[in-house]
Amino acid sequence: MKTIYFIVLLFSSIIYCALCEESENTPIVLWHGMGDSCCFPFSLGGFKDKLNETLGTYIYSIEIGSNVIEDVENGFFKHPSEQIEEVCKTLSADPKLANGFNAIGFSQGGQFLRGLIQRCPTIKVKSLISLGGQHQGVYGLPRCGALSISLCDYLRKLLNHAAYIDVVQKTLVQATYWHDPLDEATYKKESTFLADINNERTINADYIARLQQLEHLVLVKFDNDTMVQPVESEWFGFYKPGQSVEVESLEDSTFFEEDRLGLKKLVQESRIHFLSVEGDHLRFPWSWFEEYIIEIFLKNSF
Repeated sequence: MKTIYFIVLLFSSIIYCALCEESENTPIVLWHGMGDSCCFPFSLGGFKDKLNETLGTYIYSIEIGSNVIEDVENGFFKHPSEQIEEVCKTLSADPKLANGFNAIGFSQGGQFLRGLIQRCPTIKVKSLISLGGQHQGVYGLPRCGALSISLCDYLRKLLNHAAYIDVVQKTLVQATYWHDPLDEATYKKESTFLADINNERTINADYIARLQQLEHLVLVKFDNDTMVQPVESEWFGFYKPGQSVEVESLEDSTFFEEDRLGLKKLVQESRIHFLSVEGDHLRFPWSWFEEYIIEIFLKNSF
């Protein structure tokens, strides 16, 4: 009788533990935006703590460099390809992420995470949540985060007149996703990051295959965004070629018609989600994030 009781108890414990594991939330990787760092308590560090309180899961916030100052600087001056290569190695070696994770990118962190997914075959991302990411690039740099006003003004002038010069592409991160609609040919030829991950020059089938493995691609646009020009880039939209006034949506673009990233499949299978929230760049109520992101895409997503 005791033996039977022990067996029942053992199987009950196994079933209970299995259910416990299933109820755990998927780990999360965060990538901050321009002028921010992984760990500032008033920005992404505080967000990470709040997210952990809500979900109680493993959260890794990407830091490029050995401290927060280097992390901020590298967001301006370390080429995205170098950052992605480094992050690919770091995440691939983390056993807590081996079974997959959700990724949340803030501003330029959104397109960097997408580039990571497309270029890094040794990670598994379930859902990519892009908060204000500029997936068709920018044609303007209204604010520069933590930089001084004089340096910010200098960067604007540099991008307006010299974005595609080789040395600028190599040394200024924002130049790598500068998209001049008045000169599409030069953009496609000289852009050292965005034109590549958007398959603008040639079609990289691996980029398409890896992107199509996502369960969800969540694109969040900020309706009153004063930083991203044009704001439609946050939904893969952009200016119509040849001018910088009239914008077009992803679905109306030649980029979508040519299906250069295989996004049609994600649209047809309802795996791309176009969300919008009132507010300026990266400003959203926590209640909104809980309702539309956490509850739908992050909670118990294994």
